[in-house]
Amino acid sequence: MTPAVPPRRRAWIEAFGCQMNLLDGEAAAGDLRARGWAPAASPEEADLLVFNTCSVRQHAEDRVWSRLGALADRKRRDPALLVAVMGCMAQREGEALLRRAPAVDVVVGTRRYGDLARLLEEAEATGRRLASLSTDGFHEAVRDVAVRAERHRGWVSVMRGCCHRCSFCVVPAVRGPQYDRDAASILEEVRRLADDGAAEIFLLGQNINTWGRTLPGRPTLDSLLREVHDVPGARRIRFLTSNPMDLEAGLLDAMGSLPRVMPYLHFPAQHGNDAVLRRMHRGYTRARYLDLAAEARRRVPGVELASDLIVGFPGETEEEFADLLSLVEEARWTMAFVFKYSARPGTAAADLPDPVPEEVKSRRHAAVMAAQARVERGILAARVGTEVEVLVDGPSARVPLRMAGRTEHHQLAVLPPGVGAPGGFLRARVVSSSARVLHVEPVGAAVPARA
Repeated sequence: MTPAVPPRRRAWIEAFGCQMNLLDGEAAAGDLRARGWAPAASPEEADLLVFNTCSVRQHAEDRVWSRLGALADRKRRDPALLVAVMGCMAQREGEALLRRAPAVDVVVGTRRYGDLARLLEEAEATGRRLASLSTDGFHEAVRDVAVRAERHRGWVSVMRGCCHRCSFCVVPAVRGPQYDRDAASILEEVRRLADDGAAEIFLLGQNINTWGRTLPGRPTLDSLLREVHDVPGARRIRFLTSNPMDLEAGLLDAMGSLPRVMPYLHFPAQHGNDAVLRRMHRGYTRARYLDLAAEARRRVPGVELASDLIVGFPGETEEEFADLLSLVEEARWTMAFVFKYSARPGTAAADLPDPVPEEVKSRRHAAVMAAQARVERGILAARVGTEVEVLVDGPSARVPLRMAGRTEHHQLAVLPPGVGAPGGFLRARVVSSSARVLHVEPVGAAVPARA
């Protein structure tokens, strides 16, 4: 009689916050798979729940606390259920998270996600609740690149942490000082991703312009882009995120001269008033930001720009807010992610006087969103009649019968029903536009790889 094969245990990972968190979650999922864990179809059927957390805004942390509180009854009914918390909130709360959330078995900080699978085994074997939180040193583990959300796209961490001290930002406290990966290990991971079908590569760092400053010889991001550009199969290359104070001409020239590096630059302005920018410790003025935007447009043909903006920063007056609002019209971003200021413990801005009332933040947030929507509609309308290259991602979120993808400029494009397949490249003509969306029709078969 053939012995019964025990069912594989199942893990569910829920990510909050930035793309770095999603990437760390993919790396942890690969480690778990190597130790016998299968992905769960839902949290309810999982034997292990992992919350990959964010601390950039209070709302993200509140959602995690809500999830953990709701698990108390389930944990009492099923003591064998394993619960882990990783990421920025885990780093910030530390072992206090174990005291406040009895359902949690393991806490793993931002530079110790590689310890997750091992600590879960130890916690299960010993019954102890464990934490790994050190930010001293770091080694980017070799990940299983097959474990990722999209087959045609791959994300690669090129650095960790940040040495800037923007007054609103908790990242240096929870992710530690800047650590740069060497180019050889980055290129090896890019090659493995390309060989596994990732046609679009995103290089990722908290302040990616400064990549290389902690490495021997101080290589620069533009030199790394040139090497990644030569990897066969990497048909599109993008990078996130750039701080304007570190944006240099060499990087823009590389973008302009390398056809596989996409003409899309996300470099957050955060605000449009010089006094607020000083309180934010951003290191540039409104005029300098606009000069950089103009230089990017000169050096990178057809480039589209994107930004992050904060409304309601402590002490923000109506006059200061008016400068932010006018910057939207002047800078003309293709995309802008607009946030209401959220005080984060341990940041310099948390101690600033004159908090802006919530109702004022909401009003200002709505005004900036409306202004940005007007700008976006104009930019997208100007694309009608032009041709674009679309990398198809999958069914449209709003109209599942249609496929949706991204253009070279990272603009959302929707195809007619029955056209396109995930991971395919299509040449298409823009026939109309709507809020944040280009509607396109193919004009040919799949596009060959760029030279």
